[in-house]
Amino acid sequence: MTDQSNPPTSQDAKRVLLAAPRGYCAGVDRAVVTVEKALELYGPPVYVRKQIVHNKHVVSTLEKRGAIFVEETDEVPEGATVIFSAHGVAPVVHEEAKALSLRTIDATCPLVTKVHREAVRFADSDYDILLIGHEGHEEVVGTSGEAPEHITLVDGPDDVANVTVRDPDKVVWLSQTTLSVDETMETVRRLRERFRALQDPPSDDICYATQNRQLAVKQMAPECDLMIVVGSRNSSNSVRLVEVALEHGSRDGHLVDYADEIDESWLEGVTTVGVTSGASVPEVLVRDVLTYLAERGYADVAPVVAAEESLLFALPNEIRRDLKARGMSDKMRHDAAFEEAGSLH
Repeated sequence: MTDQSNPPTSQDAKRVLLAAPRGYCAGVDRAVVTVEKALELYGPPVYVRKQIVHNKHVVSTLEKRGAIFVEETDEVPEGATVIFSAHGVAPVVHEEAKALSLRTIDATCPLVTKVHREAVRFADSDYDILLIGHEGHEEVVGTSGEAPEHITLVDGPDDVANVTVRDPDKVVWLSQTTLSVDETMETVRRLRERFRALQDPPSDDICYATQNRQLAVKQMAPECDLMIVVGSRNSSNSVRLVEVALEHGSRDGHLVDYADEIDESWLEGVTTVGVTSGASVPEVLVRDVLTYLAERGYADVAPVVAAEESLLFALPNEIRRDLKARGMSDKMRHDAAFEEAGSLH
């Protein structure tokens, strides 16, 4: 549904179309709060393997509070606390942590964990698993590690011709959770042309937040001269939003981490600016972009509501257990550093 409650007064009036939903998804919210609560419980430093979520602002804010981000498990001192990021890890990473006597907290998004479990189940039944995703992405690396002998990566529609399987009657596709819905469906269509017995996953692997944010952009794009997506360049779902905007009618589109990255030349001849943000972006960064645009004549902001979101995930068991032992709240909320972060409504 589209809600544009503040239409411009004339055809040429400058305006902003603001996507809803945008920003934090339930998995990101859970992961960020996990690091915050770990710092409260155990004190700094708390180590995090990889970026907890793919957003510069979130990572730098947590670093200032005492989180230390490392690339590999062996960079964590023996016996320390380490948090695994929202993107998930392969079983070998858990084994590495155990060998170093690390206290582990798994902040993997439950929707990513679901894909891991699907991979294990189909591998146990000796299926060839075609994992649609981007090579090298942390989520893909983690999922592939669950069943490396059974999983073949398919990196988009053009990669389909290279796929081989042992038994074309025993093949299933799974996917990274943050892909373009349209591109994934095109990849599946081409795979099914080659493997008629291709099975679908038991439930949709592309997460609800990815789909909702893309849907809002699709609704906005035909009316937009420019789409500004707030998000980091290593954020798969943020990059996809720019692509979706351009594919569905926006004349121009750009990805920015901060408002000061906007080039004023982008606004030349622009009447309607679309604004959205990736699933790991705090709302305060979107507000900064809206302020920047308002100062340049784009003060009229109309929401475009594609879906309502209310999903929340419980914190990891280790955090909830230790919070309870200390009589502390496990309520899913951000402290002062993130009080303006994009929460689910």
